[in-house]
Amino acid sequence: MAVPALLAAGLTVFTAASPANAAEAPSPSEVAGDLQSDHIFVDPASAEDIPQAEIDAMGQAAESAETPVYFVILPEEAFASETTAADYLSQVRDEVGEGTYAMAVGGSEVLRSDVISEGDQEAIYNEWTSAQNPVDGMVSVAEGADEAADSAAASSVFGMVLLGVLALAVVGGGFFLYNSKKKREAKAAQELADIKKMAAEDVTRLGEDIAGLEIDLTKVDEPTRTDYTHAMDSYDRAKSSLDTIQRPDEIQQVTTALEDGRYYMTATRARMHDEPVPERRKPCFFNPQHGPSQQDVMWAPPGGSPRSVPACPACTQAVLSGHDPDVRMVEVDGRRRPYYDAGPAYAPYAGGYFGMDMMMGMFTGMMIGNMMGSMMGAGMGDMGAGDMGGGDLGGGDFGGGDFGDFGGGGDFGGFGDF
Repeated sequence: MAVPALLAAGLTVFTAASPANAAEAPSPSEVAGDLQSDHIFVDPASAEDIPQAEIDAMGQAAESAETPVYFVILPEEAFASETTAADYLSQVRDEVGEGTYAMAVGGSEVLRSDVISEGDQEAIYNEWTSAQNPVDGMVSVAEGADEAADSAAASSVFGMVLLGVLALAVVGGGFFLYNSKKKREAKAAQELADIKKMAAEDVTRLGEDIAGLEIDLTKVDEPTRTDYTHAMDSYDRAKSSLDTIQRPDEIQQVTTALEDGRYYMTATRARMHDEPVPERRKPCFFNPQHGPSQQDVMWAPPGGSPRSVPACPACTQAVLSGHDPDVRMVEVDGRRRPYYDAGPAYAPYAGGYFGMDMMMGMFTGMMIGNMMGSMMGAGMGDMGAGDMGGGDLGGGDFGGGDFGDFGGGGDFGGFGDF
C-alpha cells in the first residue's frame, strides 16, 4: 500500500515500494526532455499496455493545467524502493523546474509538488489512487493542482477572515474557477474546430484547383513537371498537418504549406498555357484562396483609413472600380465576418500566409480588443497594435512601407480598423 513520506523543503511524496532493479529506469535527463515539451513521459515498456488515446488525454490534461503539471509513467521494475523512486523524481524535477509531479510506477504512485501544501497533496493523492482508470486519476491530479493553487492564492489575498466565511468563499471560488476553466476549455475547443474547418476548406480548394489542371506529366517540360510536383508535395503537407494539429496556433503549419502549394499550382498553370510565370508574391489579402497577389491597391476597411494591400487581379479590379472585393468570410459567434476581423485565434492562420513576424502586430491588436470586450470591432479601431516592423511581401514592401504602416500613414491600428 502507498504511504506518505517527507522529502526536503517540507514537500510530501506518496509512494509504494516495488522490488526491482533501479537500472531499468530511463535517465532523469531523458524523462526531463519529454516533460519540457509534452508534460508527459511514458516509458516504452509501459506504453505497450496503454492505448495512445489515453496517453494523449493525460498529456492534454497536464498541458492544459494552469499550474505546471508533469506526468511520468514507468514500469513496475523501475525501482527497488520508494526512497529510490523519490530521489529519482527529485532529479527529474531539478532539470525541469518547479511544479506538480505525478509518477506512476506499475501499481504504485509518487506525488510531489512545489506549489501545493502537504494537506492538499494528500487529498489529491487520495483522489488519484481511488480513480477508476489511469486517465481519470491523472486528470484529477491536474485539476486538483489547479484548484489547490487557486485556493492558496485566494487565501493570501483575503487574509484572515472568519472561518465560516472563508469556507464559503473557498467553496464558491472553487466552483467558479472550475466553471471558468471548463468555459475556457470549451472556447478553445470551439476555436480549434472553427479554424480547422476554415483551413480544411482551403486545403480542399487547393486540391480541386490542382486536379483541375488535368496535366499529363509525360507531355510537359521539366520546369512544368517540377512546379507541379512542388504543388502536390505542398498540398500533401498541408493535408497531413491539418490532421495532426491540436491547438489553433498550429494552423500556421497548414497555411504556410497552402501558400507554397498555391503559388506552384499557379506557376504550373502559367507554364501549361505558355504564359509568363507569375512573380512570387504574398497571397491576395482579401482571400488567400485566390492565390498570389498581382499588385498592391489602396483600400479602406469600413470605418478605417486607406492603405495599400496585396490583391489578386479580380480583387484589384473590384477595388479600383469601387466595388467590394471577394473577402474570405468566417463564422464567429454566429456572425459572418472577414477572416482578418475574426479575433486572435485566426492570427496564426493569416500568419502562415503572410509571415508570422508581420502578423504579430495584428495579433497584439486583437488581444487588446478582446480584453476590452471587443472582437476587433470599434474597441480595436483606435487602440493600435503598434508598429509591426518590416518584412518584404514579395516584390516589394506591403504597400510601399513596412507592415506596421500597412501602406497607410501610421500604425496598423489593430486588426479591425487597421
